[in-house]
Amino acid sequence: MHELTVITQQALFLVLIASAPPVVISLIVGFIISVFQATTQIQEQTLTFAPKVVIVFVVLALTGPWIGHQLVRFTFHVFDRFPALIK
Repeated sequence: MHELTVITQQALFLVLIASAPPVVISLIVGFIISVFQATTQIQEQTLTFAPKVVIVFVVLALTGPWIGHQLVRFTFHVFDRFPALIK
């Protein structure tokens, strides 16, 4: 049971690490756009949505290989430890 807990903890940590780049960039871009909207008093909803979508796709395109490598590495790690899990 202890081994399963460790793998679950590692999986949750991997989810946090893999989702961090797009989430952090989205927060930063959203903050910058909000400050821009507050200073110019422009209240257009698409102004916040469109740039964030574009930036998140760019970040995912740039970090995609790294995220994929981390997921594949974790999957191989779980498969290597599988015999210990079923005991």
